[in-house]
Amino acid sequence: MRPVRPVLAGALLGVLALSGCGQNSSSSPASPAASSGAGSPAAQAAGFPVTVQAGNGSVTIARKPERVVSLSPTATESLFAVGAGTQVVAVDDQSTYPAEAPKTDLSGFKPNAEAIIAQKPDLVVLANDIDGIVAKLTKVNVPVLLEPAATKLDETYDQIGDLGAATGNKPKADEIVAGMRKRIDELAAAAPKDKNLTYYHELDTTPYSVTSSTFLGQIYGMFGLTNIADKAPDPAGGYPKLSAEFVAQADPDLVFLADTKCCAQTAATLAKRPGWSKLSAVKKDRVVELDDDIASRWGPRVVDLAEKVGEAVRKAAAD
Repeated sequence: MRPVRPVLAGALLGVLALSGCGQNSSSSPASPAASSGAGSPAAQAAGFPVTVQAGNGSVTIARKPERVVSLSPTATESLFAVGAGTQVVAVDDQSTYPAEAPKTDLSGFKPNAEAIIAQKPDLVVLANDIDGIVAKLTKVNVPVLLEPAATKLDETYDQIGDLGAATGNKPKADEIVAGMRKRIDELAAAAPKDKNLTYYHELDTTPYSVTSSTFLGQIYGMFGLTNIADKAPDPAGGYPKLSAEFVAQADPDLVFLADTKCCAQTAATLAKRPGWSKLSAVKKDRVVELDDDIASRWGPRVVDLAEKVGEAVRKAAAD
């Protein structure tokens, strides 16, 4: 979800910092009363109608969606991962992955009800209810799933399950979730946790960072890392704005850059900042350049982020 910068306080920051309301969701077949007029026997046989507990409450989907619109980059990734890619007819302008996603100029940050309805969707998925867009779409009988930013891994798994159930791809979604759980647990278990390593995660060059209370912070915590941003004077809801002096004084063992795309940051540019060439992470080649998108979304590619963190921790511990 780009761009980062202070907008990450309103984009990724605003999104990742959302409460995650309704994230302890589950999906189950709808009751007959809830699914009156729900479609043909073929639809019933395919597992529909189905009811999903999302951020906007209980949502009943009468028949398998054939025209899905995703206004969330994370949801787009998840939809394609669970096998619903052929059902997706339009995605928002920030959905950069996968490449075959039908990208449009639709916006998840400034959603336009008329433009969305023009796509003739039978399911819309979004991460933010901006300007009452959920109510506007629901009013014209368009099923909407609000899947806010996850605040913990279980919510990521739950959302993938929601999207699988909502699109008739639950078995594949369950397979994806099981694989994610297994791989992340393996990576975390293999990480050496007795080295008391500290880290700094950079969202942009301001620099904004994350504390351990955030989704990203919890991922790092699984690998036994200590977050220097936890001691920031103003935690700012988990996304503090640090000073260059604060980072230099904390001297983290590891630095993770999540602003390589938005802000063209690298280990080399980091070393050119006043006073930062002396950071232990710089001198010991422990600056990890992340893919901004992977580091700002809470979908299936969280595994890729975990692999990068695990590899960095192993290398640092071996020094």
